[in-house]
Amino acid sequence: MSLPMTEGEGTIEEIKEAMVQKHIPLIEEAGRQGVQILCLQEIFNTPYFCPGQDKAWYASAEPVPGPTTERMAEYCKKYNMVMIVPIYEKEAAGFLYNTAAVIDADGTYLGKYRKNHIPHTSGFWEKFFFKPGNMGYPVFQTKYAKVGVYICYDRHFPDGARVLGLNGAEIVYNPSATVAGLSQYLWKLEQPAHAAANGYFMGCINRVGEEKPWNLGRFYGTSYFVDPRGQIIAQADEYKDELLTSEFDLDMIDEVRATWQFFRDRRPETYEKLVEL
Repeated sequence: MSLPMTEGEGTIEEIKEAMVQKHIPLIEEAGRQGVQILCLQEIFNTPYFCPGQDKAWYASAEPVPGPTTERMAEYCKKYNMVMIVPIYEKEAAGFLYNTAAVIDADGTYLGKYRKNHIPHTSGFWEKFFFKPGNMGYPVFQTKYAKVGVYICYDRHFPDGARVLGLNGAEIVYNPSATVAGLSQYLWKLEQPAHAAANGYFMGCINRVGEEKPWNLGRFYGTSYFVDPRGQIIAQADEYKDELLTSEFDLDMIDEVRATWQFFRDRRPETYEKLVEL
C-alpha cells in the first residue's frame, strides 16, 4: 500500500486515519474472498518516518492491544479472518517498539511480536524511534495455522528465523518497508532461504511508492508468498497497491521436513563456541 497523505498535509492523527481508510477496502475485499489470514505492511497506518529523526512522530505510537487492534478485530470477527497488524507501539513513556499484533479469527487478541533487530544506517534511523524487541520469537496458534512474525530488517538474520521454526511456526510473515537498491536483490534471496532452511511458508509484505518529505527512495512492493521448498508461488506488483492472495497446503511442511530432517540433524552443541563473545 502506498501513502495517501503525508507530513504537512494533515495532523498525525489525520495521516493515520487516511492510511487506515485506504486499507479498509482491501481488508474488506480479502474478507469477501474468504482469506483466512491477512498480514498488513510494517507500521501499516503511518508513513515510514524513520529516514527523519523528528520526535513528533512519537505521538503516532499507541498501546497494543489498543484502539487500532480493537478496530481491526471487528474485521476479524466479521470475516472469520486472522489478522497480523503491524503498528508503532507505546508501552510507556519512552518505551516505543516496532510491533505486530496477532488477532485470531474471532477477534481475540493473541499477542504481539516486537521487532528484534533495529537498523540505524543509510537513512533507516530506527534506533531513534524503536527499542529492540524483548519478547523473543513467539508463535501464535491461530484458528488456521501456527503463525510467527519477523519484521523487515529481521530478515537479514537467520537466527530468529530458525527459532521461529523450532517454536513450531507453519507460516512466518515479514511485514516490511524497504526501498530499491541493495535490499531489492536480497528481498528474493533471504526469505526463500529461510523458508527452505526451516520448512515453512512465508508471506513477505512490502509497501509501494515514494514518501515525501523523506525521499528515502521507492518502496518496491513485490510482496510474495514462498513455500517450504523455497519456491515463490505468488507475487504482487512492484508499483501499485494490491491485495495478494495464495493457497497453502500445510501438509507440504510435513513432506519437506520428513525429507530434509532440518531439526533432527541440527547440532546445537557444536555451535556454542561460535556465539561466545
